[in-house]
Amino acid sequence: MAVVIAVASLVVSNILIRDLYEEEHKKMAIWAEAMRTLNYDDENAGMNLVLKVIEDNTTIPVIVMDSLGTVQIYRNLKVNADNKEDSMAAIAAMGKRMEDAGRYIRISLEDGSKKSDYIDVCYDDSLMLKRLEVYPYVQLGIVLIFVVVAIFALLTSKRAEQNKVWVGLSKETAHQLGTPISSLMAWTEILKETYPDDTLIPEMDKDVKRLQLIADRFSKIGSLPEPVPSSLIEVMNHVIEYMDRRTSNKVLMKRVFPPEDIIVRINASLFEWVVENLCKNAVDAMGGEGVITLFMNIEDDIVAIEISDTGKGIPKKDLSNVFRPGFTTKKRGWGLGLSLAKRIVEEYHHGRIFVKSSELGKGTTFRIELKR
Repeated sequence: MAVVIAVASLVVSNILIRDLYEEEHKKMAIWAEAMRTLNYDDENAGMNLVLKVIEDNTTIPVIVMDSLGTVQIYRNLKVNADNKEDSMAAIAAMGKRMEDAGRYIRISLEDGSKKSDYIDVCYDDSLMLKRLEVYPYVQLGIVLIFVVVAIFALLTSKRAEQNKVWVGLSKETAHQLGTPISSLMAWTEILKETYPDDTLIPEMDKDVKRLQLIADRFSKIGSLPEPVPSSLIEVMNHVIEYMDRRTSNKVLMKRVFPPEDIIVRINASLFEWVVENLCKNAVDAMGGEGVITLFMNIEDDIVAIEISDTGKGIPKKDLSNVFRPGFTTKKRGWGLGLSLAKRIVEEYHHGRIFVKSSELGKGTTFRIELKR
């Protein structure tokens, strides 16, 4: 509809400009006729009418020039009153440009049967006509602004709706996990009392606590978790320990950390989830064999964390989509991990996460930036 309005507006405006142009041309013909009448009629015949026609032109720039190019009279032009000679020269040059553009009406001055000189009535578009020529583009700009605002409002509404879905899904997941986890915790306590020497029960207890951590993370996604000062090296070491227990010996986790500890305001549980997601994607990209390098450093007022792998890399055409919800290159993937990681880093921690580099067959590096 906005495009239709814009096109219709342009068409109508062009029609109006054309009509106004023809109307002004007719006015100039009348004005030239008034000049001719003033030249030939006697001193009193129709003088009042002629002068009235001439004086009625208050909008169209006009320059009357003789055959020698001398300015006889001009109207509706801005001139420099301080230097009259320069002003007249500038007006004569304007009149010449009008003649060259064909915007003049020539009047022959006859004396009986003998033709003598002529005068040219040169004219330009009025201020109103010039404004009307610009008006369609102004109107089109307004319509485009309207379209941009409408699209922005639509996208904002869509994003808000998606956020509600995120929050609702997260809260519902945490709620649904709560009951079976509580039951499992009770059963593991019973098993501990019944079989105190069983070596498998502590491992089961670890998995139950892991489920509890996952439920806790989902519950925090549905709210705004309060970041607290935390040791970033400690958080990274927790992730490395977790990944080491759940990946093969062919995957090497390499640390490149500064000697001093780095304290930042984060929600440790959620931030661990981000790093875990990136590490799991790295393991999948390497096919379960390769090196994952976790680099961390302080750069001016930010803390930089980089996670690199030696996997298959990401095609350039997919780089702009990796954080889009639903995008995945895995056959059994949901495409939510990186989207969730971006939400946690940018919305909850006011940082940045992006693909720093990726080369097919050599690997990918993700970079996270947090404020110190």
